[in-house]
Amino acid sequence: MSNTVSVKICGLSDLAHVEAAARAGASYVGFTFFTKSPRNVTLDQARALAVETPVGVAKVALTVNADDAFLDALTGQVPLDMLQLHGAETPERVAEVKARYGLPVMKAIGLAAAEDLDEIDKFSPIADQLLIDAKPLQEADLPGGNGLTFDWRLLADRRYWTRPWMLAGGLTPENVHEAIRLTGTRQVDVSSGVESAPGRKDPRMIRDFVAAARG
Repeated sequence: MSNTVSVKICGLSDLAHVEAAARAGASYVGFTFFTKSPRNVTLDQARALAVETPVGVAKVALTVNADDAFLDALTGQVPLDMLQLHGAETPERVAEVKARYGLPVMKAIGLAAAEDLDEIDKFSPIADQLLIDAKPLQEADLPGGNGLTFDWRLLADRRYWTRPWMLAGGLTPENVHEAIRLTGTRQVDVSSGVESAPGRKDPRMIRDFVAAARG
């Protein structure tokens, strides 16, 4: 592995944990706007976190099938560097969001089997980045942050996509090194894998995850 691997710590709701992520060397911090999630934050909470995020750490907002009214309020109140679309947004919707808000857009794509890889080709020409996540189970309440992995070998020969991409889905301090080795990813995203309880980040696990990803 190499220290060129970038790490995103997602689902942050506490300033101490934002600071822990920055100290550990994370390149991105993520704030979740999805009411069913234990990591959900309000616009006021997110603004308070974003304005205190250290310079040089990118601030990402995770939304799920958000409409323009919500995104207008979000981008008007919270200083952000990127929007992450984690729902059933179409390529056309991704293009609309990019044009309307002038922010880079990361589109999440769920993988469970080889046929899901076709979704990547649909979004590669449009999204600024891709987040390759484990596809949630049909009965799941959350589109991500479920602690699920997928067969990383699906990505083994796909290191040269035309867009930067980030690996997510069930990553932990214990398995992230192997995930990077198998996929060749240069970016990883973690949420539940650095929590002591749902929605509660653990600074030691954050530190261990970043060290393992870069180790």
